[in-house]
Amino acid sequence: MPKKNRKRLLAAILLGIAASSVATAQDSPVPKRTVIHAGQLLDVRSGKLVADQAIVIEADKIVSVGPAGAIRASASDDLVDLSKATVLPGLIDAHTHLTLDPVDVGYEGLGISVPRETLIGARNARLTLEAGFTTVRNVGADAFTDVALRDAVRDGDIPGPRMRVSGPPLGITGGHCDNNFLPAEYHAIADGVADGISAVQHKVRENIKYGADLIKICATGGVLSLGDDPQASQYTLEEMKAIVADAHRLGRKVAAHAHGAQGILWAAEAGIDSIEHGSYIDDAGIAEMKKDGTYLVPTLYLSDWFLANADKLHVPPEMVAKGRAVVLISRKNIAHAFASGVKVAFGTDAGVYPHGLNAREFAVMVELGLTPLQSIQAATINAADLLGWPDKTGAIEPGKWADLIAVDGDPLQDVTTLEHVKFVMKGGEVVKNEYGK
Repeated sequence: MPKKNRKRLLAAILLGIAASSVATAQDSPVPKRTVIHAGQLLDVRSGKLVADQAIVIEADKIVSVGPAGAIRASASDDLVDLSKATVLPGLIDAHTHLTLDPVDVGYEGLGISVPRETLIGARNARLTLEAGFTTVRNVGADAFTDVALRDAVRDGDIPGPRMRVSGPPLGITGGHCDNNFLPAEYHAIADGVADGISAVQHKVRENIKYGADLIKICATGGVLSLGDDPQASQYTLEEMKAIVADAHRLGRKVAAHAHGAQGILWAAEAGIDSIEHGSYIDDAGIAEMKKDGTYLVPTLYLSDWFLANADKLHVPPEMVAKGRAVVLISRKNIAHAFASGVKVAFGTDAGVYPHGLNAREFAVMVELGLTPLQSIQAATINAADLLGWPDKTGAIEPGKWADLIAVDGDPLQDVTTLEHVKFVMKGGEVVKNEYGK
């Protein structure tokens, strides 16, 4: 081809590319912009309530936060008037069981199939989101039903919170995370049972293979299980170290169900990221947790609800007796842990009590010594850190997901206002609005 023709061809190609780029730019949709007028906005880091603020959202992210008078709204903006409300970040519950209902904690749970459990989770995901919890950490579900639920929510198939999920919890044979309700001839074994170092390593890897975002283990006995003692250690220190080593190497955090003092201490020494429940926590465990930066997820309100409703749940008397014994000592110990300065993340164990009541946890945390702000921080910036999403959620700041809630009144004065969330936004989409547009 002559040189002159080659130049003409190259010019034509470049012109075509330029025209295509202009057309693509013109065809690209402008991100939807939403402007929220907040009467008061809670800065969860400083604890300050800032009046008359505008939150500007594009697509699913917050792009700016500032005085309402400084924002120029355009005709195409979607305006949300929360001028008579207090706006906070979407709340985070770091200990849920979305695929579980309270009636399933005893023998009745044996009749729940895996498909039914998943559908139960779909209902509970919606209830949790509407209660103002835009993110949860689901710590234990049969047959990876929580993985399926997480993916369905992520893909927009069903409404629900953002989810970090563990899949089946790891536990020893006959321990809290095993199936202890059937007699020997059934040979019933829970999905997550693994004994010994090689077996727990295999189970960690298997859970990750099938979609787990974190690993949940049972370090001690529990309340809602038969034949075990909440104070007794179950996994050994060596087994827990093996679990943590594999999980952390593969980019997953580890949560440990732990009531007993020895199990709490060993879990913290093993490098586990959070202690769930912590009923018999003592000074040795507190010191180790503070040294290692281990979070405590105390799950307090569930005892009130469970003991008040145990007669309706058809649970064995042994489980009720264990519940009464644990609650007598746990609140004194948890109050001591709070006063000692352990890191605290908000968690409820919802599933043991009805989903949607998650915010009742705040009042008990305050009763045991946290300030209202500290309890809210536990459910926002602290929980976001524990979940590994500190740059994505937990505060109303540019660059974070547009996950917001609004309530009447001042939650710093009365934390129970959070039990009555009137507005919920997740990812820039309004989920619930009792204030009108």
